[in-house]
Amino acid sequence: METRSAAQEGQSGTASSPAAASAPVAGAAHVGEADLARAVRMLQAGGVIGLPTETVYGLAANAADAGAVASIYRIKGRPADHPLIVHVASAEAAARWAVWSPQAQQLAGAFWPGPLTLVLPRRPEAPPFASAGQDTIALRVSSHPVFAQLMQALAPVGITGLAAPSANRFGRISPSRAAHVRSGLGEAVPLVLDGGPSAVGVESTIVDLSRGQPVLLRPGGISLQALSDCLGVPVRAADTQATAEADAPRVPGALPSHYAPSVPVRLLPASAVQALYREWAREADAQGVGAEEGSPGRSFWSEAGMQALAGEPAGFGTPPALPVSLQPGQPVALWTLQPPPERAGAFWRRQPADAATAARHLYDTLHQLDALGVQAILVEMPPDTPEWRAVRDRLTRAAA
Repeated sequence: METRSAAQEGQSGTASSPAAASAPVAGAAHVGEADLARAVRMLQAGGVIGLPTETVYGLAANAADAGAVASIYRIKGRPADHPLIVHVASAEAAARWAVWSPQAQQLAGAFWPGPLTLVLPRRPEAPPFASAGQDTIALRVSSHPVFAQLMQALAPVGITGLAAPSANRFGRISPSRAAHVRSGLGEAVPLVLDGGPSAVGVESTIVDLSRGQPVLLRPGGISLQALSDCLGVPVRAADTQATAEADAPRVPGALPSHYAPSVPVRLLPASAVQALYREWAREADAQGVGAEEGSPGRSFWSEAGMQALAGEPAGFGTPPALPVSLQPGQPVALWTLQPPPERAGAFWRRQPADAATAARHLYDTLHQLDALGVQAILVEMPPDTPEWRAVRDRLTRAAA
């Protein structure tokens, strides 16, 4: 696989293979004309490329080409009934794919380009290949400058929409860096346009405008309150309904299990983290090493520590804090606000205290910890507050 960008600089702290680490990786606001021309040729010929957006990296193909869209499903291993988001250049372009509405215009005017996807009735003449058999279509305009550059270059060849789900195997951790695309999809994606780390870091907010009252179907970088304030009416969150909504459109990222590393993720309330730390502090002995941020070490995951966790309730909406599959003495990794005791010997990454920073680093951190060869990743569950909604959603699905 080839990764192309305008500049070249080192990128540290990513869970990439040695081969991936040796390739040029950079944060680029634009790509060179030669690379852009190659991307256009590949997309025009029905190919698939890796593309940066402000949310996560996308696996992009011409949304009007049935064979190209089918390639996305094949490369990802994505179920055929799972729709894709079509990325367009502007609200005017979106209106050629969907039945546009005043509410769509309000939200697009306020949040496009940006991390917002609108679900609308699909125009009868619009290509249906990304809709997975539905009469709705999900549309977004990305704010990433490389995306804008590519869409401008595609206009003369008649490509007005790119189907672009996250560039990863279905159900696995989403890619927030070009290196994640390379390590996850390999030679299946021969070209990745490298735009640097994703600025938002989690997938777009999805709002359904196809059934009257606006409904939040997936939380993301735009809050429920901001959406409601923009429209002047309440936007309902789909997950607050006691009963399933049979008429709700299917959208990406809605399955209970998603965004998962190759090892189990266990979500712990702050009280369980502190109980574990207290037990580790009492029992730490010469087998432990310092647990400074990013340092490797042997785990002091003891029987007593496991019992301490077993006595603590699981976080809201999470699986049990202590599955029986965890074994004493086997390494674990932590993503918590505070470090473990000095001689705990765990792999540790600091969890940011603010939601926007945590979202930006979420997938990169999971990629790093997943590469360590641990038996599980233990994550301190963030607060149940509106600003943490998207991060909690992704973590809960990763742990399912």
